[in-house]
Amino acid sequence: MEPVNIRLFYAYLLPIFAFMGGPMATMGGASLKGCGFPAVYNFGDSNSDTGGISAAMTQVPPPNGESFFGHPSGRFCDGRLIIDLIAEKVKLPYLSPYLDSVGTNFRNGANFATGGSSIRPGGFSPFHLGIQISQFKQFKSRTSAVYNQLSPNRTTPPFKSNLPRPRDFSKALYTFDIGQNDLAYGFQHTNEEQVRASIPDILSQFSKAVHQLYKEGARFFWIHNTGPIGCLPYSVIYDKSKPNNLDQSGCVKPENEMAQEFNRQLKDKVSQLRLQLPSGAFTYVDVYSVKYALISNAQNQGFVDPMNFCCGSYYGYHIDCGKKATVNGTVYGNPCHHPSKHISWDGIHYSQAANLWVANRILNGSFSNPPVSIEQVCLHSRKM
Repeated sequence: MEPVNIRLFYAYLLPIFAFMGGPMATMGGASLKGCGFPAVYNFGDSNSDTGGISAAMTQVPPPNGESFFGHPSGRFCDGRLIIDLIAEKVKLPYLSPYLDSVGTNFRNGANFATGGSSIRPGGFSPFHLGIQISQFKQFKSRTSAVYNQLSPNRTTPPFKSNLPRPRDFSKALYTFDIGQNDLAYGFQHTNEEQVRASIPDILSQFSKAVHQLYKEGARFFWIHNTGPIGCLPYSVIYDKSKPNNLDQSGCVKPENEMAQEFNRQLKDKVSQLRLQLPSGAFTYVDVYSVKYALISNAQNQGFVDPMNFCCGSYYGYHIDCGKKATVNGTVYGNPCHHPSKHISWDGIHYSQAANLWVANRILNGSFSNPPVSIEQVCLHSRKM
């Protein structure tokens, strides 16, 4: 049955917030009994990659994963990402990467995000958003066909219990965290004016991707805007115009201003999508504001200087996280002893502690448009 119009959905949902006193749940809050999302399908870059690029290219090495998994888990982080915390919040298992062929279970969704991905083709990775959408469409078609052919009593792989139920695709949550690499690649290979001019086309392709998913039955969309890329230690270290271009928090102003412009246009695009796809439920999440608040108030939140990162080195000698080198008697690449005190894990990606801090503030609806928590969207998706 076709889900009800989004306007009716939020007309039903918002009075419930008034009764409850507002969306104030935290990661440690009440469980989501009876949550309506049977699955999550994620599209993005390394900020939400749970092992795609590691399976497809080169394995993400230790000490990545050390703080939670105890071993590399395909994530560019010492532990969990925000997408993992979303899965926890809606009471689903962590997402298996679509590109991982070993030990995968897709009953509760799949992750199409891969490190380096952008919305437009031609960036750092071949797995741009258009490819991820194509992968999803093939995944949906093939798993549905196999599911309908398999017996539930089958004793050899593939098992029906490891495949998504075809009816669940229209009930699942579709999450996006992508766009940062479009801006970063633009800053590295073009100039500021060209990056700004590229934003409408980037978001046109984003809109096209959402339309394709909607045509495949997707109805629930949770869309993160891009973070303050000018606050990444990597950006600050390699900014050639500092100190004049640094703000009061030590971030590169032109890069952050571009991210804010991208986010302004993305929010407008999401508003257009609501009108174009009226049976869709769209939640726009202002991740930028939360991450910038953390970085600008790091020490009061129990973190060290946000420009200090835990793993790898860009000072004096460039070495990626997981590698070591000795130059003139100095060892580069040793990880820090207390990752939980760092906002940045490796100069580009956030630590698990930072991801937890951010997730606690974005999942309760305080930074969402409309102001609904993921719990309420989840619980009431059953009524759509």
